[in-house]
Amino acid sequence: MSMNSFCGYVAIAGKPNVGKSTLLNQLIEQKIAITSRRPQTTRHQISGIRTKDNIQIVFIDTPGIHDTQVKTLNRYMNKAAKTALISADAILFVIDNDILSEKDNAIYKDISACKRPIILVVNKVDKLKDKFRLATNLEKLAASKQFDKIITVSAKNKTNLEQLIQCINSYIPQGEHHFPEDQITDRSERFIAAEFIREQIFRQVGDELPYDVAVSLEKFSYTDNPKKPLLTIEATIYVNRKSQKAIIIGNKGDRLKQIGTEARKYLEIQFDIKVMLRLWVKVKSGWADNAKALQSFGYNLPE
Repeated sequence: MSMNSFCGYVAIAGKPNVGKSTLLNQLIEQKIAITSRRPQTTRHQISGIRTKDNIQIVFIDTPGIHDTQVKTLNRYMNKAAKTALISADAILFVIDNDILSEKDNAIYKDISACKRPIILVVNKVDKLKDKFRLATNLEKLAASKQFDKIITVSAKNKTNLEQLIQCINSYIPQGEHHFPEDQITDRSERFIAAEFIREQIFRQVGDELPYDVAVSLEKFSYTDNPKKPLLTIEATIYVNRKSQKAIIIGNKGDRLKQIGTEARKYLEIQFDIKVMLRLWVKVKSGWADNAKALQSFGYNLPE
C-alpha cells in the first residue's frame, strides 16, 4: 500500500533582521536566500522547497514587513509579504526575543487577519541567557492564546529545528507534490546568481551604502566544452549616485574585486562548476522609485 502524499505552503514572516532567511536555508538544508547583518536584505518573495519522504513543504521567505512605504520598492516588498501570508497553509511568525515588540505586534495584526494557523518561532534563543525570564515570558505568550504553537530555536546553530519541522508537518494537507523531489527553489539560476552578488555587496560594504543597490545579469552561460566546464556570469551593479559607485569600487578597484572574489566562491559551491565572474558598476538615479526600472530588475509590482 502506497503512502499518502502531503503538500503545503508555509510562509515565514516577521520584522526585518530576525533571521527568516537563515531559517529558510536551514529548513531546506541548502542556501538559496541571501543573508547579512543588515535588515531588509531580502527583497523578493523566495520559495524554498523541502521534500522528505511523502511530505513536501514549500516555504515562502517574505521580505520583512516594515512601516515606511515611501518608495515603490518598499510598497512592493510589503505587497510580496502579504500575498504570501494569504496563500499559506500555516505561518511561521519569527521573532528574536521572548516578548513581542511594537513592530512584532503590528505584524501580528496583519498575520492574524489571514486566519491561518500561526506557529510562533522564537529565534536566536542562544542569545537569551536569562532562562527563568525566557520560561516566564513563554508562559505569558502561551496564555495569550494568540498562537497555535510556540517553539524556541536557533536557526544559526540548528537548535530545535527537528521539533519545528515535526510541528510544521502536522499542518500540511494531503495532496500531490507540486515540484520534483530534487527541486529546492522556484527561482531561476540567474535570479539566485544575482542575489548572491547582492549579498556580497551588503557584506563587504556594510553600513556605508544605503539600500539603493540592484544587480542585473547581462550574461549567464555554460561552456559547451565538457572537459573544461565553465559558467560565465557578467553582471552590472546599479546604484543611485556617483558617490555610491565610488564606495563599491573602492581604492583602485579593491572592493569590487573583493565582492567578486567572495561572490564567486558561493556561486561555485551553489552551481558546482568553475565560475568566471565579471562585474561592472553603473549609476541609475532613482531606480528604487521607478516602476519601469524595478520591473527590469525582476520585481513584480503591486497593482
